[in-house]
Amino acid sequence: QVRLVESGGGLVQPGGSLRLSCSASGSIFSTNVMGWYRQASGKERELVATISSGGVTNYADSVKGRFTISRDNAKNTVFLEMNSLKPEDTAVYYCNAKIQVSPTVVLNRWGQGTQVTVSL
Repeated sequence: QVRLVESGGGLVQPGGSLRLSCSASGSIFSTNVMGWYRQASGKERELVATISSGGVTNYADSVKGRFTISRDNAKNTVFLEMNSLKPEDTAVYYCNAKIQVSPTVVLNRWGQGTQVTVSL
C-alpha cells in the first residue's frame, strides 16, 4: 500500500511562516514529480508548487517569492516552506506525488490534506 502522509499545518498570523512535509511510504521504486495543491473553502483545488525528481520547480504566481518547495529523494519526502503568509493562503493543503512502483507502473497519490489558517 503506497500512501502519502502530511504534517505541519496549523494557525499562523499574517506575515508568519509554516513548513509542510509530506512523506511517501510503501513499496516504492522511485518518486517522480511531487507537489502541493490547496483548496480554499468554496473554491476548486489549485496548484501551489511542483518539483521534479531532478529539482526543477514550478510555482503558482500567487506564491512566487514567498513559498519554496524542496525534496529529499532518499526519503521520498517533499517540503513546502511558506513565508510572508497572507489570509488568502488559508486553505487545506494537499500533497501529490507520481510514484513509480515498478519499471512500468506509476501511481498518482494524494495526501489526506492539512489545514493552514492565516489569521490574527
